[in-house]
Amino acid sequence: MAYFDAASAAPLHPVARQALLAALDDGWADPARLYREGRKARMLLDAAREAAAEAVGCRADELVFTPSGTRAVHTGVAGALAGRRRVGRHLIVSAVEHSSVLHSAEAFEAEGGSVTQVPVHRTGAVSPSGYAAALRTDTALAVLQSANHEVGTAQPVAEVAEVCRAAGVPLLVDAAQSLGWGPVEGGWSLLAASAHKWGGPSGVGLLVVRKGVRFAAQGPADERESGRAPGFENIPAVVAAAASLRAVRAEAAQESVRLRELTERIRARVPRLVPDVEVVGDPEHRLPGTVTFSCLYVDGETLLHELDREGFAVSSGSSCTSSTLTPSHVLKAMGVLSEGNVRVSLPLGTAEEDVERFLAVLPGVVAGVRDKLGAPAAAAPAAAEPAALVVDALGKRCPIPVIELAKVFPGVPVGGTVRVLSDDEAARLDIPAWCEMRGQEYVGEEPADGGTAYLVRRLG
Repeated sequence: MAYFDAASAAPLHPVARQALLAALDDGWADPARLYREGRKARMLLDAAREAAAEAVGCRADELVFTPSGTRAVHTGVAGALAGRRRVGRHLIVSAVEHSSVLHSAEAFEAEGGSVTQVPVHRTGAVSPSGYAAALRTDTALAVLQSANHEVGTAQPVAEVAEVCRAAGVPLLVDAAQSLGWGPVEGGWSLLAASAHKWGGPSGVGLLVVRKGVRFAAQGPADERESGRAPGFENIPAVVAAAASLRAVRAEAAQESVRLRELTERIRARVPRLVPDVEVVGDPEHRLPGTVTFSCLYVDGETLLHELDREGFAVSSGSSCTSSTLTPSHVLKAMGVLSEGNVRVSLPLGTAEEDVERFLAVLPGVVAGVRDKLGAPAAAAPAAAEPAALVVDALGKRCPIPVIELAKVFPGVPVGGTVRVLSDDEAARLDIPAWCEMRGQEYVGEEPADGGTAYLVRRLG
């Protein structure tokens, strides 16, 4: 199996495995105790904290270990907002943040706070001016990821941090996807990350709160981890997380060059090998090992299953791979195609041969899925149809509404329109994206019995 889903969880690094096994023997005791076994555990915990702080670029007493990256985000957001309650009750996030950030924002809003979501460009990146425009006198906190987990786009953290610093607002950075590649630049105030993203064990996160940042930990008081992460520390896992972070950093410079070449190969060749594909995300400012593309007329869940049969583990942001049947909030915010979405995220050590085999297998897999769904051929012949058509796709899920649109469109004369009826939330994203790819005009949407009507006009 070629594992191409490192953005979800990277394989356990060999150094992490060695450190974990060693710490199981020496790090089981309570580090708060003064007897010999307790002192040994404390030494391991302190050494891990020093190593992690060095990798992050902060003081050791600014960093605490949490039970997960999600917990680090929730704790960081809640603590910073509570610490600056007197300033105001306004939070700024980007529209493409990880769900852990958006869930924190929802909880804050439910408690009476206000939240501003900063939009992104089609590449998935925010602009510093967007954060500057969102700042208010009552803004307590701003949050921005260092790189996007779905499309790999790197964010202008240093510039946004400077905008926030000038306004006296702390910036929390979700560095889960990027910390293994290097420290986060800029004058950020808080930082959260997760060990399983860089090859450490799952169940370990880290939270950094810079000195001088007002922070009030929420929940019952606890004496461990500066009161910010209650409960007994999982010292073996913490030791393994710190050891693996140091190890991947030592390999990062060489591996980033190699993985960038492999992902650039995928970005360049997939559109040539597979018709009707949109490669999404910033082509330059991105993570080394992540590339994302979407295929028209493809059921994302079926596509992932077929690739799994061929020996490839990839992920998707398509609505048809989600139990909620709603498209990825990231792809939606970017305004790009969601159907048939594939994210390839290469772990350290990915073999070139596996990438070449993926590129060899992909065209046949996509063609097979399209054939099963009755998708139109790339160059369908024109048919005699009236100037205005109605496509009834009510009750049909992604990607059927777009497939039905594409089937009838060759017969629509220039200036003619197609009215697509659909009750699938994904159509709201995918039909405009289809128009963008095809150079046609998306007129808009209007209410319809049982769903929504999406209007498309043929330009040529």
